Amino acid sequence: MEGTGLSSTSEQKLGRFKRVCVFCGSKAGYKSTYAEATIELGKILVERKINLVYGGGSVGLMGLISQTVFSGGCHVLGVIPKALLPHEISGETVGEVKAVADMHQRKSEMAKHADAFVALPGGYGTMEELLEMITWAQLGIHDKPVGLLNVDGYYDSLLALFDKGVEEGFIDNSARNIVVMASTAEELIKKMEVGGGKRRSMWLSMTRLHPDKDGKWTNYQSLLKVGNP
Repeated sequence: MEGTGLSSTSEQKLGRFKRVCVFCGSKAGYKSTYAEATIELGKILVERKINLVYGGGSVGLMGLISQTVFSGGCHVLGVIPKALLPHEISGETVGEVKAVADMHQRKSEMAKHADAFVALPGGYGTMEELLEMITWAQLGIHDKPVGLLNVDGYYDSLLALFDKGVEEGFIDNSARNIVVMASTAEELIKKMEVGGGKRRSMWLSMTRLHPDKDGKWTNYQSLLKVGNP
């Protein structure tokens, strides 16, 4: 199903992504700006006819992003571990919901179906998902853009920690640039469409393959099934 109400200008803005995975909180947070930014991102996805992949919840920012995109006429795929169904789903969900075995399968499944990733404000789970996608990009498991929507400076401290990692020699300068950051949804999507996902891993040749129990070498991307579907 396609988005509705598209102007000719909006049609011209259609970008490189067909599906974007959004990581965000199952809570709305205390500031109204978090909800406003979530709705803004959802509307921009609809304008560009970009379908949504997300964590499957119906509450908090997850509920807002899914409802906004679905109401705009785009497809919504929610992926949620069975154990979290009672906690993150309250009332009716929208779109397609896929229940999986565990958190690892959730991330792998979301990554497999997405062309890019965006993190909105959220708690430990959101941050863990963001960091795993950054790590997978560093290792060469995927080369998809990873965006951070830094609403009202929510992620300032995390970004400062990344910079500290570079300063102290734990994060390579090129790896620091994996994350595309902006304070508004429109700016972020534009940045990701233009420059995100072009970096290749400095460790690609060393880490992409690993031996299995029979001594055969397996491709990480095949193992995790996070390549382009």
